[in-house]
Amino acid sequence: MFAVKNLMTRSGNLSSLAVAGTRQMHKLPDLPYDYNALEPVISAEIMQIHHSKHHATYVTNLNVVEEKLADAVAKNDVSAVIGLHGALKFNGGGHLNHSIFWQNLCPGGSGEPTGDLAAAINRDFGSIQAMKDKLSSSTVAVQGSGWGWLGYNKTAGKLEIATCANQDPLEATTGLVPLFGIDVWEHAYYLQYKNVRPDYVKAIYQIANWNDVAARLAAATAGK
Repeated sequence: MFAVKNLMTRSGNLSSLAVAGTRQMHKLPDLPYDYNALEPVISAEIMQIHHSKHHATYVTNLNVVEEKLADAVAKNDVSAVIGLHGALKFNGGGHLNHSIFWQNLCPGGSGEPTGDLAAAINRDFGSIQAMKDKLSSSTVAVQGSGWGWLGYNKTAGKLEIATCANQDPLEATTGLVPLFGIDVWEHAYYLQYKNVRPDYVKAIYQIANWNDVAARLAAATAGK
């Protein structure tokens, strides 16, 4: 039972599941803005499909796999539990990643990073532009589908750039606390930017919500 609980914790603290005997169903979060609010950087059509179709599917599938996992735990079927790990990671990661992504963006952007966030960026990358350049180049270079991230390394006490394949969640995969993510699955940009991923990645900073990123950094560094 401990091993099952540990598996779920490393996969992103998605639920209490059968370990605690109860479980809440995951729900598609509402966007804090309208589908057309991020235009012209991201079209209303892309946002509507991305949120109400793709993210919704991750949520639906996550609930299904957690039901199966709860049943496997109840039956002490370790083989079944292990077999569900891939689906849990993919759909749970998709839900976690997108829930952050929507909050990381805002209509018109929030301006450049300020305060403690700007200080941390300047300390660890030299400048805000240098951070953007490194994040952009790493994100554009993702092979196939995945994400580029600005994350916080709690052990080292510094900001780092990382990429994850598919829907792998950053913290469960690398240990970094996710602060700002760029989705480079084709469904996030192809209808508008076609195969020119660099243009999409460059444009995303125009709608970046650095206030949200700053709040995530403050939460990650609380008590330090």
